[in-house]
This record gives sequence, C-alpha cells and structure tokens, in this order.
Amino acid sequence: MIAGFFRRAGERRRTIRTLHQRIGEAARRPDLYEALGVPDTVEGRFEALSLHVILVLRRLGHLPPPADDVAQELIDSVFVQLDESLRELGVGDMGVSKRIKKLGASFYARAGAYGTALDEGDLQGLAAALARNVLAKDEADAAQALAAYVAASADALAGQDLDALLTQGPRFAAPARAPQEA
Repeated sequence: MIAGFFRRAGERRRTIRTLHQRIGEAARRPDLYEALGVPDTVEGRFEALSLHVILVLRRLGHLPPPADDVAQELIDSVFVQLDESLRELGVGDMGVSKRIKKLGASFYARAGAYGTALDEGDLQGLAAALARNVLAKDEADAAQALAAYVAASADALAGQDLDALLTQGPRFAAPARAPQEA
C-alpha cells in the first residue's frame, strides 16, 4: 500500500479521502456527545473533528516517510472540507478566508497543547486543555473522561503502522461514560 501511495494521483486522493472520512466518522460517534459531553453544535463538531485529526497527525509524525506526505495531504483535505462547510453555511468569500485562518490557528494551538500533554503523560494538563477547548466549561469529571479517551486513543493509534492506518483506518478507543454529578 505504501509503495503505491505516490504512483497514481487518483489512488492517492482516494486513500486520503477514505482516511479523512474514517476520522470524520469517529468524530461523529454519538457517544462522544452523549457520554463524554462534547457539545453537539457546529463548534463542538469542529472540536471533535480537530481532536481526532490531531491524534492521527500525531501518529503520522512518529512514522517514517511517506507519513509526512500523508499528514500534509490529510491537513489539506480537512481544510478544504472546512472551507466548503463554511460556504455551505452561507459565509461569503471574504469571510471564509478570515475564518479559515482563525480555524487554522485554533487547530494548531490545540495540536500543540494536546500533543505536549500526551507526550508528557500529563492527563491533568490534557483534561484542562480539553475542558477549555472542547467542553467550553469547567466540568472536571467530563474533562477527565474525555482526557482518558484521548490518551487511550493515542495508545491505540501507536500500535498502527502507516499501512494499517491507510488500509484499515485509524483505531480510536471506545469512549467511557463520564461520571454523573450527584
């Protein structure tokens, strides 16, 4: 699979589109919203998608070439989709450019915060970043449950090589329900 990644542009685009689609499906799983408290809003769905893309990009960053090319094509695919989504929501040409820049800055800031916390094994820091960015509220239990899901997903992805990511799709953990407040 890897050897053929660059042979034909059409096959490469289909492979990236399939990877992007599988990440999108994981980001739309109802249990993220129902069990882990991710808001079921446009912003919440952006956060869920970003989180899953960041996890896959983080894994790709630890793999040998051509993983770096796959990562760049995945980023391109994600931001083309965001551009199209903004246009579907009625944002004009001038507004799309500004919003994409803002979304890009937010995406990379989150990637840095989540990646640093995961690299350091700092689940408290990860939970704080997720509470601030994804949950947009201070719910310690929900943030801890979401951080546990993210860490477990990072561990699951760590067991996949590039060929598995591209042929089987990324493996993410099953979300555990956040403890309910009494």
